[in-house]
Amino acid sequence: MKTFSYVSAVVLAAAISTAAAAETRVTYKSAKTTSSYYQMAVQIAEAMKKGSNGDIIVTVEESQGSVQNVKEAAKRKGNYVFTTPPVLVKLAQKGLAMFKGKTDPKYAEIRALFPIPSLTMHFVLHKDSGVTDFASLDGKTILIGKGSFGAREGAKYLKLFGLEGKVKLANVELNAAVNALKNKQIDGFVTAGSYPAPNVIEAAASTGVTLLSLNDEQIKKTKRTKLVIPGGTYAGVAGATTTTSLPVVAHTTTAMDNETAYAVTKTYWAQKKLMGADNAWWNGVSGKLLVNVYGKIHPGALKYYDETGIKVPTSAR
Repeated sequence: MKTFSYVSAVVLAAAISTAAAAETRVTYKSAKTTSSYYQMAVQIAEAMKKGSNGDIIVTVEESQGSVQNVKEAAKRKGNYVFTTPPVLVKLAQKGLAMFKGKTDPKYAEIRALFPIPSLTMHFVLHKDSGVTDFASLDGKTILIGKGSFGAREGAKYLKLFGLEGKVKLANVELNAAVNALKNKQIDGFVTAGSYPAPNVIEAAASTGVTLLSLNDEQIKKTKRTKLVIPGGTYAGVAGATTTTSLPVVAHTTTAMDNETAYAVTKTYWAQKKLMGADNAWWNGVSGKLLVNVYGKIHPGALKYYDETGIKVPTSAR
């Protein structure tokens, strides 16, 4: 009996050991817990576990922002995945802006895996405001919020388009925008979120909105990436909206082995459609966004793209 119990214990221990060895553990550094990007990280973690039958376990870590994520890439080992706009990878590798005097050879080891929803600029106007383009914002009351990427971009665009001082800026937090629009306390608001953005969905469904498009000259002035929101994305907005975006990509480093990078990338794309059924912001992501990658794509991820025929820019190979 004792011998049987001992053998059983050994077999059980071996099974547990084998199961543990089969698991691939990944750390996913995302954003603040209040951010939509943290929600996306949680969704990715759940999708990885489901899509791999539990073979890939993702632990989501909160972050104070993309700059921190990139800086930690120089210190982390193993399967560290982090999200950041590709432009920050460029600045880190070249030692510019917030990375000036803080270069690290480890930054050269950063590799891209897959794109996630972009930060997309939305200029949202009440349907009764009479605003159809940026010029007609003159004299209107607009809410741009404070401290966020969208607030900074909104202020920048108003200045670039000759509207600084001509638009009254509402001193209200962005989370009050939809109610303020409903009550006509403001004519419109500016927000940056992965489309379809929840606050824009709510405003369109409850109040009716117009979305402003940027022309090619305006987009060029912003120095941002052009993005087209398809017509029908928001209730009552039948036509496509041309706007700008800040692409965001999930990265890792060369410390991740090729097999893991391949498995993570394959599982992500296999689960993306299912994630999109629950959260529409995933539906704006496609292989075409790989054109925004700065630097190189991880060889493991590249193997997946080549197998599936997803076009990869020559510069990213």
